[in-house]
Amino acid sequence: MADPEQAAERQHVVSSPARDPHFPAAHLRPPRNWLNDPNGLVFHDGHYHVFFQYNPRSARHADMHWGHFRSPDLLNWELLPIALAPTPGGEDPDGVWSGNAVESGGELVAFYSARHPERWYQPIARAVSRDGGVTFTKQQRMAVAEPPAGTTMFRDPYVWRDGDRWRMLVGAALKDGRGAAVQYSSTDLVEWEYQGVFLARAPEPLPGGGNTEEGWECAQYAHFGEGRGAVLVSAWDLDEGALCTAAWPGHEKEGAFVAGAPQRLDHGPDFYAPALLHAPDGRWLLWAWLWEARDEVRVGAPSAWTDEAGWAGMLSLPREVTLGPEGSLLQRPAREIERLRRHRRVCSMGEARTERPVDLGEIDSVCDITARLASEGGLRLITDEAGSEYLDIVRDPDTGEVVVDRSHASLDPRAKRGSWRLPAGTGPVDLRVVLDRSAAEVFTAEGQALTLRLYPVGGAPWRLQATATGTAPVPYTVEAWDLAGLQIHDKRPDTERTS
Repeated sequence: MADPEQAAERQHVVSSPARDPHFPAAHLRPPRNWLNDPNGLVFHDGHYHVFFQYNPRSARHADMHWGHFRSPDLLNWELLPIALAPTPGGEDPDGVWSGNAVESGGELVAFYSARHPERWYQPIARAVSRDGGVTFTKQQRMAVAEPPAGTTMFRDPYVWRDGDRWRMLVGAALKDGRGAAVQYSSTDLVEWEYQGVFLARAPEPLPGGGNTEEGWECAQYAHFGEGRGAVLVSAWDLDEGALCTAAWPGHEKEGAFVAGAPQRLDHGPDFYAPALLHAPDGRWLLWAWLWEARDEVRVGAPSAWTDEAGWAGMLSLPREVTLGPEGSLLQRPAREIERLRRHRRVCSMGEARTERPVDLGEIDSVCDITARLASEGGLRLITDEAGSEYLDIVRDPDTGEVVVDRSHASLDPRAKRGSWRLPAGTGPVDLRVVLDRSAAEVFTAEGQALTLRLYPVGGAPWRLQATATGTAPVPYTVEAWDLAGLQIHDKRPDTERTS
């Protein structure tokens, strides 16, 4: 029998629509409708603020507003009223699109992309809040009204303080075929002066597939001291739209960014628009948009399954981002997530064989798994009685890579399939896997990450196996904990809750 105290802890105050088995418990999202990019990440007045792209009227990608979550500790959250909405007849009638927010003089100042049907670009608009982000007053004058010459795409501001001035990056595409982050500077957050291109690159291949594309969205900058930093972008294809994320570690020199080789920020298929928050304890925290992998033909296209479910998209777990000794960008779940661990379901070590996988027992559909896998080892998450619906996480014995395969992860033929690879050495690898009903975030101890969505419909208790691919016995060590759901208190007015 379940512990009633634990059961109470697991309940969302914000409930899932019709108890949808794919609706997350440990990831942020409102109870209904469309969500995409995290926006305006800022710590202000003792709270982490996470704004996000939100359609309050349907589960389709349209009518962009800024939704708003707030938390003192990353575990207990309030869902607050819509913070920013389009103004009919104004500068943003087609939506308040992505941007960020900063604290200045006790106020929150938001910068966002103002979308208008008569403009190919999105000028940078500014809004000010004096009540902790609950309400904003839009400023009539655009912070940046026109894109710089030579651009063919221009949107998504990222503003930060650098000593006695403010700086801004804006995602762009250049006429010569390069993706770019262009930069501006200000002393008062009102008047902005163009400072040229911060970083621009022709499309470059990324390790593990994909490339950096000709357009960049959501350009972000993390600085790590002594001039070192990393530029993060979301790669936008002019025909296909949103594709993947990339990061360039490097350093600043004479007003520009000198970058090394690009790296894939997340090696999975369903992670986009990462945004940064510089926490008061000095950590860089990151959230991203985890889109759906249902029956849409491409990201943002209509989906019959999504219309049925009535919701789409979630935010990733908060991640801590650091710069490794060799300059690579490393990620791990924010340390607060471990405080959600409850009952330990699995604590096992032993050996598995190809012909004899080891049943480790039942796990919850919201759980935190750690595993040490040898070069021919693996895990299988089985989600139906017959064992025909499963997610595999296995080592490639030749390369050492971790292969995450969702080819059999849903019996529903509308679910997307495929497999992806996470870099790892040839020896034993330590993994952390956070499962949340329809999301899997996989991390190596070395700081690599892979995120994907899955849609089990088997209806059976989930169970875990240790597997092997070679002929010899393969050692493993696995632990798994139930995770309590985030506590999310809905503070929105009734008119927003019922829409």
